[in-house]
Amino acid sequence: MRNSPIPGAHGHVRPLTLHGDPLLHTPCAEVTEFGPELARLVEDLFATMYAAQGVGLAANQIGEPLSVFVYDCPDDEDVRHLGHMVNPRLVEADGVVIRGPEGCLSLPGLEAATERYDHAVVEGFTMTGEPVTVHGTGFFARCLQHEYDHVEGRIYADHLTGRRHRKLMRQVARASWRRVDG
Repeated sequence: MRNSPIPGAHGHVRPLTLHGDPLLHTPCAEVTEFGPELARLVEDLFATMYAAQGVGLAANQIGEPLSVFVYDCPDDEDVRHLGHMVNPRLVEADGVVIRGPEGCLSLPGLEAATERYDHAVVEGFTMTGEPVTVHGTGFFARCLQHEYDHVEGRIYADHLTGRRHRKLMRQVARASWRRVDG
């Protein structure tokens, strides 16, 4: 029997912010109010992430320029990590650099081999203002770094160079969802 509600069960699915929107390249504002509005945002993030079949989602990806992200992501041992971070800080990213496939709900259907460390530590707060530290390895470390990038105004494409970057940008240009005004 569950003793806590299912994340996102009371949230609303919101439209995703897509590549080309300047919001994705703008650092998010620090959260200063921990209350019902923040709790609703976290619920909406979970609902939207699950509807889009993602493993992580940052607030700016649904049009809210606040430093918040959620995740429901396995690590390389298939252990599930479920939670959220408010005002996250990436305090460690180390270990082995692994180039692996990475996608993003703001670039739907696309992915590119992106280099990330296989260990990450993020500190921040829960939606109630409690301090929290999350350690990630493998795929979960990639997820933490990816979501932290979002709140800092970066996307995975910003890590790509040369041929990989050009290929991804050609795919973006051909994508049916791409912004024609951005």
